[in-house]
Amino acid sequence: METTGFFDTKGYKRLDTQKYLQNSHKQEKSEYQYLDLIKRIIKKGESRNNRTGTGTFPIFSPDQLRFSLRDNTLPMLTTKRVFFRGIIEELLWFIRGETDVQKLHEKNIHLLEQNLHFGAKYTNCNNNYDNHSNSADTKKMALLPCHIMVQFYVHSDRSISCYMYQRSCDIGLGVPFNICSYAILTYMLAHMTGLTANELIINMGDAYVYKNHIEGLKEQIQRETYKFLFILFNYFDYNPHKTIKLEMFA
Repeated sequence: METTGFFDTKGYKRLDTQKYLQNSHKQEKSEYQYLDLIKRIIKKGESRNNRTGTGTFPIFSPDQLRFSLRDNTLPMLTTKRVFFRGIIEELLWFIRGETDVQKLHEKNIHLLEQNLHFGAKYTNCNNNYDNHSNSADTKKMALLPCHIMVQFYVHSDRSISCYMYQRSCDIGLGVPFNICSYAILTYMLAHMTGLTANELIINMGDAYVYKNHIEGLKEQIQRETYKFLFILFNYFDYNPHKTIKLEMFA
């Protein structure tokens, strides 16, 4: 196959698309980790009632998910369409330290309708806000923070990996967003620091499927996986299956 290479949005950096295409079959297999987790939860998850009244099938501490970020590959699921613009807007909203969900609504992003506690105080960029969730504010929150800890690691080859721990994991809706969002965050940090992105590793605590998501997820796990897209903050070659509608609970 003849390849011509991709360019970034400024057109100054030529990238090795041949290597990307050679590795694309490996990236397809990465999505099976997620699909296998769905199968395991549906098969072995214990039935549990929850605060939404919907009910879930959870398992505790499943095997970690690992996604290679080499060769500008973005692990955005292909077995259903993922709302890429929403992921980008939400991530930038987080990075800016925003707490006003209206800022997202103005861009027609409706991901955080009731999942916001307005007591957050982000005073400047110098403070460390890690693990600043306040249990005294629990009653004011629609739900507790889900992805609560992240660590970045720089390898000797000047590549950077991201490890994220997620306390509560909505496998059908939230986790596909989280996978893509933290991968993009890793690419952003790599770009800002002159490194290359290496790997995204996600560990989960309470991993669950909502009972009324079961049928949609059963359809998803029957679908063929495609190669992950190629990202340069413009995205290329993303040809997923159609959207699967799953209701959000908070």
